[in-house]
Amino acid sequence: MKGFVCKVCGFISINGAAPAACPVCHAPKESFEEKEDAIKTPADANNLTESEKKHAPVITQPLHVKIGEIQHPMVKEHYITHIDFYIDREFISRVILTPEKLNPAAALHLKAQSGKLSAISLCNIHGAWIKE
Repeated sequence: MKGFVCKVCGFISINGAAPAACPVCHAPKESFEEKEDAIKTPADANNLTESEKKHAPVITQPLHVKIGEIQHPMVKEHYITHIDFYIDREFISRVILTPEKLNPAAALHLKAQSGKLSAISLCNIHGAWIKE
């Protein structure tokens, strides 16, 4: 999936344009690079591979996002660095995760009553994955 990636912090804009400034690290628009393969998606959402089961976010109600049907490792060598949240493809929040002390999951209490929710997780080895 295409996105505009901040070269400073790794934030990915998925609304079709690079922002004037990064909403996470405030880097200028010039710090963004458009990438056709910025985010990975499962090849077949009904038949996930083991790697896809470890990386694709799982969204449940009330809003709780865990990374993977199979829990992703959280060790210094291989972990989920953060989870970004979007409503209608507009960034709303980032949860930063540290290895060894946390599980790869986050919860938010949203004021929004409607809109398309997206979660993007970033694996330090296997890249960014999205669930909408």
